[in-house]
Amino acid sequence: MTADEIQSKGERTRQAVLDAAYELFLSQGYSATSMRQVAGRAGLALGGIYNHFASKDEIFQALVIAKHPYMQILPLLQSAPGDTIEAFLQNAAQIIHAEMGTRPEFMKLMLIEIVEFGGSHFPKLFEAVSPHIIPLLARFATPGRELRDLPMPLILRTLMGNIVAFYITEFLMQNPNLPLDMRSVTLADFMDIYLHGILEFRSQNAE
Repeated sequence: MTADEIQSKGERTRQAVLDAAYELFLSQGYSATSMRQVAGRAGLALGGIYNHFASKDEIFQALVIAKHPYMQILPLLQSAPGDTIEAFLQNAAQIIHAEMGTRPEFMKLMLIEIVEFGGSHFPKLFEAVSPHIIPLLARFATPGRELRDLPMPLILRTLMGNIVAFYITEFLMQNPNLPLDMRSVTLADFMDIYLHGILEFRSQNAE
């Protein structure tokens, strides 16, 4: 067996472990899933799983990075149209919503990360994502843009927070017994509030 064949077999086994763990974590939660269950679902002996991952936590961390849709979304955002920040963000919202619609299970993974891990894997995720975000931020830093003079990290965090808030509330609004007006809110609506706030603008000269 050649080195390439050995590596290919190892990669296939590693992916089988990730796929098995992903299904189990989503269906029964992280804490209720054992390494033995993951190994069984992947078709491995328990000892075989440790050739690829040192712990269940390491598997979960790999999943958080592998299943995050940034590799699909960020390249699309780079080419999103929009001659103004507002137009760009509204177009970006449509792209994000369309892509996230193909992976509704991702929010379950993120809720496990928040509830069971307190976000402890986020630094690794941010490390993986940030190189792809920096070119995107150039769209905001172009001279002549209509932005307030705010630090770029603040803009990035509040933008991320706005998007995450939408998907968390969207996850909670799936019950058809909830008011339709609450369930029909879109990411574009969140972006509009993010850009313009909820207070009506009035000229200082208005009576």
